[in-house]
Amino acid sequence: MSGGGRELPPVNCSPAVAANAEGDAIEVLESADILPVAPEDQWKSLFDKYDPESSGFISTERFRDLLATHGSELDPHKLEVLLALADNNADGKICYQDFVNLMSNKRSNSFRRAILQGGRQLKGSALREEVGLGLSQRLVRHVAYETLPREVDRKWYFDSYTSCPPPWLILFITVAEVVVFMYYGFQLDRWVLQVSSPSYLKGPLPYHPQLRSQAWRYLSYAFMHTGIEHLSLNMAMQLLVGVPLEMVHGALRITLIYVCGVLAGSLAVSVTDMTAPVVGSSGGVYALVSAHLANVVMNWSGMKCQFKLFRMAMALVCMSVEFGRAVWLRFYPQAFPPCPNPSFVAHLGGVAVGLTMGVVILQNYEQRLQEQSLFWIFFCVYTLFVLCAVFWNVFAYSLLDVRLPPHP
Repeated sequence: MSGGGRELPPVNCSPAVAANAEGDAIEVLESADILPVAPEDQWKSLFDKYDPESSGFISTERFRDLLATHGSELDPHKLEVLLALADNNADGKICYQDFVNLMSNKRSNSFRRAILQGGRQLKGSALREEVGLGLSQRLVRHVAYETLPREVDRKWYFDSYTSCPPPWLILFITVAEVVVFMYYGFQLDRWVLQVSSPSYLKGPLPYHPQLRSQAWRYLSYAFMHTGIEHLSLNMAMQLLVGVPLEMVHGALRITLIYVCGVLAGSLAVSVTDMTAPVVGSSGGVYALVSAHLANVVMNWSGMKCQFKLFRMAMALVCMSVEFGRAVWLRFYPQAFPPCPNPSFVAHLGGVAVGLTMGVVILQNYEQRLQEQSLFWIFFCVYTLFVLCAVFWNVFAYSLLDVRLPPHP
């Protein structure tokens, strides 16, 4: 078993599947560690062997016979999944395209429909009861139970997870934040409340209302932190929540949530706290953590992670402490009057992203976002917010005659 997620190309499901699918559409997953992909004519001849009437369908009973024939070539966990499909398929038959998808180990909508219409639990022992696993396998199993609410998804994820690429995104962001903090720590000779240094906001990264025309600052501010306590809390939540989520959902989805949270945080500040600067990765971190916690609450009965109530309480405590620190700092005596201290509103922007788009993206680790209407609703609302915030930044400051703090 190796570790790491990867993005894979989807396949088109059959008309029969499209007509009868219920629940959420899912992303196609593919693995090359079982039955090799055969040429089209080979699959056709095998299908015809089990469909002598040339009806275009084979019964689930015949499909079970086929699995019994090839069972020795299949990974035991994946064999359980395919047998569950045969047992729970409501219409009692499998069309040719579904057959090709399944025998080439391409997981299609027919699988989700079968599990939704039948029992949600696979037959056989739970993944937690597996013995003789190596350290990396136990880690993957632990991550599966931390983030996925259904046993069938956990088993499939456990078998489909590969080690390349590793969860590089969150690790890279965290290392970059540490490097930037160390650089400013040595430059300013200050490790706590760096914001109180006259040179803190003069760099190219922090968001400052006087420099709001420099668009990169709406994102780059995430690499700056006001002190070691600020960085430590964000790092802890970012690594403990972000790394497992990236292992399951992949870098693309986590990037989308994180970047949207960071951008929403700075734009929310520019609209509601117009004179304040912004630093810290709390917008992205809170988007990830709030999306994960909301997903755990929504699937509470299915989540089998240990001490989930205690761990959720600890996550909320960490978020509350960090948010309380930000609120306290905002109203702390100004470092260089009349410029206010960094705003806390970015945290709220991240939470808003996490509870909307983030929940939809993490609702099921294999959903195809382009087929989810709810995701597009939230995405359109988010895009509208970004456009309105841009116009606000262009016109509102002069129309409202806002008195901005001096240039840093």
